[in-house]
Amino acid sequence: MTTIRRFCCADLLRFTNVNLDHLTETFNMPFYLTYLARWPDYFHVAEGPNGRIMGYIMGKVEGQGESWHGHVTAVTVAPEYRRQQLAKKLMNILEEVTEKTYNAFFVDLFVRASNAPAIQMYEKLGYVIYRRVLRYYSGEEDGLDMRKAMPRDVDKKSVIPMKRPVTPEELEYD
Repeated sequence: MTTIRRFCCADLLRFTNVNLDHLTETFNMPFYLTYLARWPDYFHVAEGPNGRIMGYIMGKVEGQGESWHGHVTAVTVAPEYRRQQLAKKLMNILEEVTEKTYNAFFVDLFVRASNAPAIQMYEKLGYVIYRRVLRYYSGEEDGLDMRKAMPRDVDKKSVIPMKRPVTPEELEYD
């Protein structure tokens, strides 16, 4: 039986097994603590009956006006727990918080252009490729900015794909 609950500080000492995957971005402790303090409702963990962390999601809300959106900073599941729809369950929680708590227009995330399994999973969840970001990852690999419109975006303007790629310098950060 898997339990999905809010992430807590003690989990920072227990989630190494999840972060060892080469496609998972690993951040420093102050980064995780900032998210935990500022956006605790966007930070959840999937925990197995043995207390082992199976995966987690962290995100935030940002932007202004019609750019007000939820952002998936990281969602990852340890390799031995994949194909159990844990990522989908975690994404659903983040989307629900985005819609019901923050009434945002969309959810976005960035994924490596080479990560075909993740792209396929996001597409199954209703995300579309909004734009390509050249050399987004370590100045080498392109990233894809994927988005899913929330009910507030009635006309789905937030997910109309851009026609040209952008550079990381052109991204708007809040």
